[in-house]
Amino acid sequence: MKKKKSKKNQTNSNFKDQKLGQTKNSAKLVLFVFGIGPIIGIIIFLFSKGFFDSPTI
Repeated sequence: MKKKKSKKNQTNSNFKDQKLGQTKNSAKLVLFVFGIGPIIGIIIFLFSKGFFDSPTI
């Protein structure tokens, strides 16, 4: 009976670890999109407005 209980606990812990891994991956994806996305958007906007062009005197 103890063996069945420990096996059941292992299955639950494996499921929790898998769920935690998915949560970590989702968090990384959200941080990447909302962290890097606006920076890339700002750079594209500035390029379109000619911000990085060398000034002509």
